Amino acid sequence: MSDPHETLPETHNAAQPLRTHPLSFAVKAVQGLQNAIFPMVAAYFAMREFPWAIFAALGIGVVVALLTAGLSYFSWRRFTYLVGDTDIRVESGILSRAARSVPYERIQDVSLEQALIPRILGLVQVRFETGAGGKDELALSYLAEAEGERLREVVKARKDGVVASAADDEVDAVVESPAEILFAMNGKRLLTFGLFEFSLAVFAVLAGLFQYVETFASIELTDPDFWAGWIAGPGSWLANLGPVAQILGVISGLVTLVIVGSITGIVRTFLRDWGFRLERTEKGFRRRRGLLTKTDVVMPVHRVQALKMGTGFLRRRFGWHGLKVVSLAQDSGAASHDVAPFAQVGELRPIAKAAGFSLDPSEGTDWHRGSRKFRTDSAIIEFAVFLVIAIGLATGLTISNAASPAFALIALAAGGLFALRQMFLWRFDFNALGAQYFFVKRGWLAPKLDVASRVKLQSVEIIQGPIAKRRGYATLKLGLAGGTLEVEGLPLERARALRSAILGSIAGTDFSELTP
Repeated sequence: MSDPHETLPETHNAAQPLRTHPLSFAVKAVQGLQNAIFPMVAAYFAMREFPWAIFAALGIGVVVALLTAGLSYFSWRRFTYLVGDTDIRVESGILSRAARSVPYERIQDVSLEQALIPRILGLVQVRFETGAGGKDELALSYLAEAEGERLREVVKARKDGVVASAADDEVDAVVESPAEILFAMNGKRLLTFGLFEFSLAVFAVLAGLFQYVETFASIELTDPDFWAGWIAGPGSWLANLGPVAQILGVISGLVTLVIVGSITGIVRTFLRDWGFRLERTEKGFRRRRGLLTKTDVVMPVHRVQALKMGTGFLRRRFGWHGLKVVSLAQDSGAASHDVAPFAQVGELRPIAKAAGFSLDPSEGTDWHRGSRKFRTDSAIIEFAVFLVIAIGLATGLTISNAASPAFALIALAAGGLFALRQMFLWRFDFNALGAQYFFVKRGWLAPKLDVASRVKLQSVEIIQGPIAKRRGYATLKLGLAGGTLEVEGLPLERARALRSAILGSIAGTDFSELTP
């Protein structure tokens, strides 16, 4: 068996296939133990009337765990990878073998990820982003941390043609300049961020647990008689409370809801963004974050195609914003990378400048609004949808006699509010084309700003539906390798002018000069 820590091979002809770290199969076996939980629980509740039910459930769990461990071991034995001059080759499969080769030029990014158990064991998952997304991405699970770092540097160097024929130890000799810290979040910043990340995810977990209770315990939690009987027992005192006490009970319930949601948001924020650190290195932006699952991502600056700055209804009042970059590579399945999820605008400007962008349009920039006809049509369509809902609701209440048909007016009022919202949003819908960038501002309560580089856009498309054709407006769709940027409801003349100007910028650019 090849030593997983041996020197990376130079050529396919002289190299021996490498395996991942010997402990990787143990990690996968432990992660696969969750497959034994459901059979154990199901077996116990199915045989709970027998005194030996718990032992039978444990036996089933042990069998499933042993099968999972065995499959993990044989999968590890049959998984090999080879680092060559032009590509990375991976072979896998227990009974049938599958081989895959990924050329270096197709690799957009190499990131390192550590879940809790691999992190404890000093292991790391190396992910090769190819821009294809989903199952087409390549990952090596797991390597030692030092080997993962080394492999990332070798792949990046060979992709750039730096060491296509040189010895790999020359990569170790490359010493980077000290990294510049562009943004970081300490514990106080994370706590503040978590307070704004209100989440009720815990209630979704409880709802899932309730489903298991209904399945295995023969309890119908949606049955009103169940709750009425429960309240009539030890909770009967609730019915004897006066109106004031009942109101205080409702207020207490709402306060509890807010507290639980805030605590959940804080916990999620600390788990996701613990140790958040964005650095400017010679190879681009390097972002590290995570408490239980740690990620280490490098984003080459020349691959940043656009910026997205956003905020929320409450955090805007305190000056907090978030910044994402749209890059060729993906960030955990998303096209945008978080580079500063919770910062003041003054902290975001240096990051945008380091990426070659500006968040502030130059003086004299000619801002244009979207088409008012588009907002009018959107308002009519939204009101019509709620009108149909109101008519259906009124008809159903009249036939069933369950309640007064007047309750349908609530849906009608909601439709009116949504229609007014569409008309009001027209005042906050702007776009501008500068010498280097295309700016899009939208939103009232939670405004957003998108900044795209004119020369890094890959396509420009004008889209018109039947209504848009008759009313003279269109949607401008700007193609990015990391996603799309759409501007809805532009006057047709404005959309055509933008397309002509942006296509002229793309056609007049030598893209080989954009790479370092």
